[in-house]
Amino acid sequence: MLTYEQEKMIEATAPVVAEHLDAITQRFYPLMFTRYPEVKPLFNEAHQQSGGQPRALASAVLAYVQLRNDPAKARATLAVVVSKHVSLGIQPEQYPIVGECLMAAIGEVLGDAVTPAIADAWGALYNELAALLIDLEDKRYREFEQRPGGWRGTRRFNIAGIRQESALIRSFVLEPEDGEPVADHAPGQYIGVRLTIGGETVYRHYSLSDTPNGHSYRISIKREAEGHVSRYFHDVLKPGDTIELLPPAGDLTLVEGDEPLLLASGGVGQTPLLPIARQALALGRQVIYLHAALDADHHAFSDEVEKLKAEYPQRLLSVSIHERGSSADHVGRIDRSLLARYLPAPTTRCYFVGPQGFMSAVNNALSELGVGEDRRHFEHFGPSRPLNAA
Repeated sequence: MLTYEQEKMIEATAPVVAEHLDAITQRFYPLMFTRYPEVKPLFNEAHQQSGGQPRALASAVLAYVQLRNDPAKARATLAVVVSKHVSLGIQPEQYPIVGECLMAAIGEVLGDAVTPAIADAWGALYNELAALLIDLEDKRYREFEQRPGGWRGTRRFNIAGIRQESALIRSFVLEPEDGEPVADHAPGQYIGVRLTIGGETVYRHYSLSDTPNGHSYRISIKREAEGHVSRYFHDVLKPGDTIELLPPAGDLTLVEGDEPLLLASGGVGQTPLLPIARQALALGRQVIYLHAALDADHHAFSDEVEKLKAEYPQRLLSVSIHERGSSADHVGRIDRSLLARYLPAPTTRCYFVGPQGFMSAVNNALSELGVGEDRRHFEHFGPSRPLNAA
């Protein structure tokens, strides 16, 4: 609990810390990896190099400073952080490591401006944030562990099947090594993966690309030319190999209601939206399913969407958009005019996932078409950042 004096000190120094927060977080990660190399596998190196991870940390800290006096709103804002932490299996004993290195980075960047009193105030703020995250994460862990087929920590799964979905996307069906049932997940969620490559432990999360079935999960992964883990999945792993999974997480899930849905995806962004489409159709809702790909060779899951159309001919409208070729419904990209053509009404609930530029364009277009912010749902494949970020 912060004292009144510490509250005032945080309020007075927050603008200075915010001004230097990028520099602080850029210093924080190298410092932490030097002092505690055992935590480095928890962080995606590509997101470190791009600056995405430091920006995400800076955004979370600033958000908490601004919202800490509104506990309900603070919890809602931190939901994305909690989901990512659950999919990595973050534990309470790791929080003091972050706190120590974050305060050291603040001291290095701000120098003599950080008096002992200011350091104590910001240390207390971090401890308050850490306690909140630990509590929220423990609730998630316990809730999943108590489900039929749930677990805590990691669980070993075998690759039961592999299917090539497009030129670059491949699906992996995963069944538990122990042969026991697996807990249901919410369509749209992702799952944490832990595996060892060349003696090095790595973590990633991938969207669960199928609806729950009680005995297996499916992830669908795009092969990235520079992707250390995606290339390992595509080029090395085979049926019968074993990986470890952490609990499913993520908040891009179907909002209850009866209004129609518009789902817009670019590339591998289809993976969380396809299960949401299946769930919504089964519940009797109208679905407009827009998918953009480079061409027919890069268009994944077209056969699954066709089966859904055959099953729900009156409720599903599927539209393909390719940048090249002549096999799609439209040639080009998903833009404002195309969204205006297929958007039933501004009250439609819209979900969109894809590259950052794609999501920014779709978000801006939907806003211009009158779709409220509370009806626009999206998810980043990587650290979260504003859709208007460069």
